[in-house]
Amino acid sequence: EVAEVVTLASQYRVPVIPFGIGSSLEGHLLAVQGGISIDVSRMNQVLTINAEDLTVTVQPGVTRKQLNEAVKSTGLFFPIDPGADATLGGMSATRASGTNAVRYGTMRENVLALEVVTASGEVIRTGTRAKKSSAGYDLTRLMVGSEGTLGLTKSLTLKLSELPRTKVLGVVNFPTFYAAMDAAQHIVKLGGGLSAVELVDRTMIELSLKNPAFAPTVRTALLGSPDAILLVEFSGASKAELLPRMWELVDLMGDLGLPNSVVEMVDDAAQKNLWEVRKAGLNIMMSLKGDG
Repeated sequence: EVAEVVTLASQYRVPVIPFGIGSSLEGHLLAVQGGISIDVSRMNQVLTINAEDLTVTVQPGVTRKQLNEAVKSTGLFFPIDPGADATLGGMSATRASGTNAVRYGTMRENVLALEVVTASGEVIRTGTRAKKSSAGYDLTRLMVGSEGTLGLTKSLTLKLSELPRTKVLGVVNFPTFYAAMDAAQHIVKLGGGLSAVELVDRTMIELSLKNPAFAPTVRTALLGSPDAILLVEFSGASKAELLPRMWELVDLMGDLGLPNSVVEMVDDAAQKNLWEVRKAGLNIMMSLKGDG
């Protein structure tokens, strides 16, 4: 049906705009010249799960949370996590990333193959389940991030990763925004087990402290009145494996002239709450609208 619609649209030179769930901010869903919006949200089936080779094939309307629920029993997960529960077709189209990008990359690194309807209505397949290939054009990378301008995705084959058994989170407090940026360059070199490094600036901190859902945990993570904090997460098989990584973080901050700047969040609920602050960033910032 998708191919038939696109073929007709091509014949009559009518613009086509693929639509998933509408959570993106790129603006590619705007019908600036009118046309047809093709809503793929009901193309939401997980087609095949290949746990043995860490791949899964889905339709474009499957959301990231739906996918992770479907593969949870295999001990695997799909690590790309933009703040919204976006559709995977949309995530591919926008080359989405998220808080796990330090360790797992973006959609560019995690899409192996696509089935795409081109602007002429032709159905093409790019790539395979194989993670290695040097043959032919890399059309998958061309399509990922093209924002629906080169074709409409019918299915995606994605890489899965092993679900971490445990996580530890360190909150690093900084006197200035630029000190946080400088430290981030050093933190990413810590390597092994590092799964996320994310910034929360002063404005976000202040707004979060006004939110009853976030305030208690955020207040616990603060030392004085920092201008910015970095959320630094390590993930792995056990806390015993990860605690030395946290000590390395503490030592690094001492070397950078910021001793006693790290608050370790070991409680799972507290870790989740702090990540919700980061992922709710857009909605938190929207609360500023009209405040001048």
